[in-house]
Amino acid sequence: MAACVEPVVSLNPRTRAYTAGDYERVYERWTRNKRSFDFGRLKSVLNVTATFESRDFRWAYVVRYGEDFGLPPEARTAMLSASLADAEQRHRFFVTLGDGRPRDIDLTNDRGGWRVLLLDDRGRQSTPIEVERLRKATVAERTYFPTVSSFRTAFRLVFPVRHEDGHPTLAREALFAVLRFTGPTGQVDLKWEFEPKQSRRR
Repeated sequence: MAACVEPVVSLNPRTRAYTAGDYERVYERWTRNKRSFDFGRLKSVLNVTATFESRDFRWAYVVRYGEDFGLPPEARTAMLSASLADAEQRHRFFVTLGDGRPRDIDLTNDRGGWRVLLLDDRGRQSTPIEVERLRKATVAERTYFPTVSSFRTAFRLVFPVRHEDGHPTLAREALFAVLRFTGPTGQVDLKWEFEPKQSRRR
């Protein structure tokens, strides 16, 4: 079987010219999915989907949201400015998990079965500064993140753009980032490869 090649993405802060119809394409570009299977016990260990809410993704999201809800231009501009400003401080991921017992896949539970890390291509790792479990998803969340369902548990994860010592969580020259789910029953890595040309700019 041919392997599915994930798209190469960019964290460069370019201006976008998206329309509401572009959202699905941008969503797919920034979303990764993987399932861990235990062949010894012939059972799925974890099925995880994560969307990296980058500047690029946020731009498409705000355009779609503003169109769907009929926001006036000034409200859309304010929403986009706030979202892009937040992107300068936080890396956000929208995650849904399936398979496994609910308490084992609860990322807010310190006694759960999984720990989440964000790694760059040099193996430097970060832990989330916020983990929010969505007890009841909104209509917008169910629409814009289609893996949300009664069979999966949804979370919002937040990592700092910079560590307390000032070093970036994902360096500008990083060639990829990995969102790792790891625990006693296995490990699942979701990978976003970045355009090499972004690495030469500061």
